[in-house]
Amino acid sequence: MTKKPRTAFSELPARRHIAVVGAGIAGITCARTLAQAGHRVSVFEKSHGPGGRMATRETEFGGFDHGTQYFTIRDARFEKALTTASGLVRPWSANTVRILDELGRVVASSLPAKEAHWVATPGMNALVRQWARPLADAGQLMLDTRVTLIEADKLHPQCWQLQTEGPGAQSRVHSGYDAVVLALPSSQAHTLLLNSQQAQALLPELAGVSVAPCWTLMVAFPQALQPTLAHLGPQWNAARSTHHRIAWLARESSKPGRGPIERWTVQASPEWSDRHLEDDAERVKAKLLKAFTEVTGIRAEPPYAEVHRWRYAQTIMPLGKTHTWDPSSRIGACGDWCLGHRVEDGFVSGLEMALAIG
Repeated sequence: MTKKPRTAFSELPARRHIAVVGAGIAGITCARTLAQAGHRVSVFEKSHGPGGRMATRETEFGGFDHGTQYFTIRDARFEKALTTASGLVRPWSANTVRILDELGRVVASSLPAKEAHWVATPGMNALVRQWARPLADAGQLMLDTRVTLIEADKLHPQCWQLQTEGPGAQSRVHSGYDAVVLALPSSQAHTLLLNSQQAQALLPELAGVSVAPCWTLMVAFPQALQPTLAHLGPQWNAARSTHHRIAWLARESSKPGRGPIERWTVQASPEWSDRHLEDDAERVKAKLLKAFTEVTGIRAEPPYAEVHRWRYAQTIMPLGKTHTWDPSSRIGACGDWCLGHRVEDGFVSGLEMALAIG
């Protein structure tokens, strides 16, 4: 039996139904742009909320931006989009230093500010959550929903259907999609397409992308709220480090719109994270706490200390273009990994993906 060719994208109705898999900044930017253009959009997100690595961990001691620490504004379209998030975006005077030895001694003073650092308030996840709200209100954002398979729609073979797994491993099929956008880490997008045996033309491109993991440590010192103790440890609020375990440290309480309790987010280096990717979390925490003490000089035992593992964090080898799209299958992929690892890269990628669909 001859397989019927798929309808060309240009021949589809002007108002299309498009599935976006992933609700990080790339996915939400793509989805909201498509919705503003008049398309019907369905967004699928495996986590409890939108944001991706623009994440905030809420605790009894305050929040931790345990993923993306800040963002820059270089693209005029990103700057314009941020005007829709009035009151959420504020500059952060990070007072960043560079630490160049294993003992954590500051060899250089404050690094020159090449460009402003910005954060969302009260946490980094606030920006994507606000942009996603119209989609959620319209019932177009499905959380706790993992897409497990992409296949031809059983009733309308020219369209796509998605098999998903929800809470309690509940399976469901969503059908009738004219196109599918994978706003996922490149490795996850590659695996989903490979398992689904779809959009094979994209696989070589996705396989060439390399993204490193990151272990993140979060610590809190509520005793630093005492009137005579403004904060513990160093006078700087953020540092880029060449310590063999730690690449970045930031005092969360120095960011605008945050709580006053002394809190630190510590991000391990890509190399160390990769070597210890499958280590027990308690072992990782102990090693990073030791490194934190070496770098900051803070020897007090933190009442709160937790770690989080990001399997896909910092892009080592990007795709080299804003997105990738297979017109024959009408499946595309986007994410910060297309251009780098900045928040802005994710925004531009999602925007250009939506514009390519039209």
